[in-house]
Amino acid sequence: MTDLDIYEELVRLSRAGTPFALATVIASSGSSPRKPGAKMLVRDDGTTVGTIGGGRVEAETIQATLAAMASGVPSTLSFQLTEEHGFVCGGALQIYVEPHGNSRRLVMFGGGHVGKAVTELAAGCGFHVTVVDERPEMASRAAHPAAADVICAEVDNAFPALTVTEETAIVIATTGHEKDFQAVRGALRTRAGFIGLLGSRRKREVLLQTLEREGFSAEDRARVVTPVGLPIGAETPAEIAVSIVAQLVKERRSHAAARVGHTPGRRDVAADGVLQATSPP
Repeated sequence: MTDLDIYEELVRLSRAGTPFALATVIASSGSSPRKPGAKMLVRDDGTTVGTIGGGRVEAETIQATLAAMASGVPSTLSFQLTEEHGFVCGGALQIYVEPHGNSRRLVMFGGGHVGKAVTELAAGCGFHVTVVDERPEMASRAAHPAAADVICAEVDNAFPALTVTEETAIVIATTGHEKDFQAVRGALRTRAGFIGLLGSRRKREVLLQTLEREGFSAEDRARVVTPVGLPIGAETPAEIAVSIVAQLVKERRSHAAARVGHTPGRRDVAADGVLQATSPP
């Protein structure tokens, strides 16, 4: 097993949008099993590529990497290598745990001007984007080079091909009200964490009335964000994309902050304190 094996798996998982974490030895002393620079990649199922020394240290590091993948927050682990950890020669070890690939998935229904602009901007912000459109010319790699996946299918036929979890956002901007509403109905039958519909306030009223008449609960109806996008006065497709992706980023960061207990984009630093990436060994 070499570092090349780790890097090749890192690239494969990154391209697939699959979460993983990289554990790297950053400091060691005494008779530590691995020296600084040693790496271990941990997949989201707990399997590994590479090693940082085995024993209890490695087992505890794997648990820390799984927690880091869930929170999206890196951490530094410190170990005193005692018999409790399976080492009798003493020493110390510091390991930096860095989560990767925890990009949120976005399903973009509609590959037109707005859909294309949203896809390009969202991909640049770290989203794993799947574009869905029934028009072959709008559902191609050539039309959406930034998309991770492109599905050419009618709205109702697309959902069986999608993997939608609580970490998935769905944005809807198809060619007409009927297809928009079909996409909303399909989205509400999934576990999607965000459902956004492009349109006017009048369209929102009609949608909510339709959903209520069809038996969707108040809780279901409240899941639909429409008009989608932050109110920035957007007019062009590019501006609309900015408003939508900004809302997606805000929502993603808010969820991450709730998990780790700090405000998005902000970390508290003690007055006159030293800013550093890790504690000194």
